[in-house]
Amino acid sequence: MFTELSSYLDAFIAAADEGSFSAAARRLGLTPAAVSKSVNRLELRLGVRLFQRSTRSLSLTTDGERLYGQVRLPWSEIGDALTDLSQGAGKPAGTLKVSLAYTVGRQYFVPLLEEFSRRYPDVVPDLYFDNRQVDLVAEGFDVGIGGGFELTDALIARELARVDVVLVASPAYLKAHAAPASPQELARHRGLLRRSLSTGRLMPWTLKNSAGQEVVASVRPVAVLDDPEAIARAAACGMGIAMLPLPHALPLLDSGELVRVLPDWHAETRPLSIYYSSRKLVPAKVRVFIDFIVERFRAGGQGARFSTASMKN
Repeated sequence: MFTELSSYLDAFIAAADEGSFSAAARRLGLTPAAVSKSVNRLELRLGVRLFQRSTRSLSLTTDGERLYGQVRLPWSEIGDALTDLSQGAGKPAGTLKVSLAYTVGRQYFVPLLEEFSRRYPDVVPDLYFDNRQVDLVAEGFDVGIGGGFELTDALIARELARVDVVLVASPAYLKAHAAPASPQELARHRGLLRRSLSTGRLMPWTLKNSAGQEVVASVRPVAVLDDPEAIARAAACGMGIAMLPLPHALPLLDSGELVRVLPDWHAETRPLSIYYSSRKLVPAKVRVFIDFIVERFRAGGQGARFSTASMKN
């Protein structure tokens, strides 16, 4: 009975995660018909309909959402525990679901994967790139890398770096428009504004210097964007001055496509962290990935570069 119920729940959770029987079948190594049959049998056993089905979509019913919310995390933990034991003494193995922001993930963490895979060949990182604020626990992620995750009792964070937010512009823009000598002079410059994905509001230009002075600067908006990489590219094209986290600005600063503006000033410092569930059992695959990222990221010196303290004006 347990074996049957296990296969039914595997099919249900995979279908709910993936949004289709076909995708769930690929994930489980089954046929779509087999996945559909398992879900049907689970529905018959429970006496409720779990999915609304159509030729184009698959969505959870109210009962399906309730069941998914109750079993998704516990079932994942059971699977992790069984995988650890089956591999012997907690040997790291299995698929590792990771959420990363686009630029930070591609630029700074993907280059670390080759070494990780050599160390732990039985762990398969499954990376999801997304700038939105994901719910790690509800969406079934093992690990999240980024900034601004809401820390609840369900999450633990290990800080990787402190990230400064700086003003930048292209050399061409500053040649055509005299560089500002103070935050107040930004008011006569074109600015590339950023809209927060979480709130939909424009992010203010609150600047600080080493003396502790704080100024809320204003600019003449030339464009509003919600993606920092797009803002960096627009600034490099000469559209105006931008306020960017250093991880997004560094590649273009290194290439000379962007230069610092008002280098004695920067916006708020934000933590870049690696997040994971606070559950008592941390699977071996999660534990070794976190330790590896912390070790390699700090040893590689990338974290130090995200602070203006490491930069020459």
